[in-house]
Amino acid sequence: MCAACPNAWATGWPDNASGQCRGRPPLLRVRAQNHFMDDIVKQALAKWPNVPDCYGWLGLDARGNWYMRDDQAQALGAFPAAKGSLLRHDKLIDFIQRNYERDDAGRWFFQNGPQRVYVELEAAPLVWRIDDDFAVTSHTGERVEPTACLLDEDGKLYLAAPIGLGLVHTQDVGLAAEAIEQGRWQPETVAAESLPVRFGHVLSPAAGQLKA
Repeated sequence: MCAACPNAWATGWPDNASGQCRGRPPLLRVRAQNHFMDDIVKQALAKWPNVPDCYGWLGLDARGNWYMRDDQAQALGAFPAAKGSLLRHDKLIDFIQRNYERDDAGRWFFQNGPQRVYVELEAAPLVWRIDDDFAVTSHTGERVEPTACLLDEDGKLYLAAPIGLGLVHTQDVGLAAEAIEQGRWQPETVAAESLPVRFGHVLSPAAGQLKA
């Protein structure tokens, strides 16, 4: 993950936690699953409160897939043009999703021990899956009640919920269309570029960090 955190990704933390985040790739190891934020993460936050944040290393695409973006991937360009390596380890993905949150500035991150790993977003911070009964669940496994339905200029369908804005998974657009036909959701036409401001999320925390 970072030069300041060579044992990152929930494997413990080094003594030089006050160092600068320079981009050493992480060791992909995971802890036992918990329903909410892992206890090991909470303990690490208390023990090492000032570990530098990491930017650009993790991406979430429009289908809810996670990508690890090493130095080479980042050098090829911004996400999602340069996606990096698709994560396939189920327990690692579960660990990331249990500890996936947003900060007060609307930047979404994976809380990895005491370190925030900010996430590059292709379309939105959440991706929705829709069941046959039109129940909506986020890619992180949280059931929600949509509060708004939005359709952008490219035909992408979004649902807003109390936990944030999400894109309907491409495989479930047909079910979403049925829900709209039945009057369950009333789509509002929007410009995609307006959504981050309206719903308070940041697509590229890394880009914002470079401008700062």
